[in-house]
Amino acid sequence: MEKAAKTIPAKTVDEYLRALPEAMRTALETIRQSIKAAAPQAEEVISYRIPTYKYRGPLVHFAAFKDHCSLIVVSKSILEILEQELQSYKISGTTIHFSPEKPLPVSLVKKIVEARIEENEDRNAAN
Repeated sequence: MEKAAKTIPAKTVDEYLRALPEAMRTALETIRQSIKAAAPQAEEVISYRIPTYKYRGPLVHFAAFKDHCSLIVVSKSILEILEQELQSYKISGTTIHFSPEKPLPVSLVKKIVEARIEENEDRNAAN
């Protein structure tokens, strides 16, 4: 699949978002703000050429593609737990596909991020 932003790789999330068409930029900015609200302690970086959030390991990533946006949850078990809430979205591996016209609800993004924080904290406590 071809990325919407196919120029020089972005060095920051702001650069990444600026390169997108307006509808995708708006949808992903909402995702970004939801992640930051749920995980204010998370580090925001570009990793694998996409926006990534880290707290005691990777939390989530998001990306824009030609025909959809994605939230990469990193954890299959969280997607299984939230299966009912995600039934109207296409899931591929640990990735939720959505469109700017049918974005992920803010409350769902926050729930995913909070669950990922808990998983990372539990994993780190066990080590």
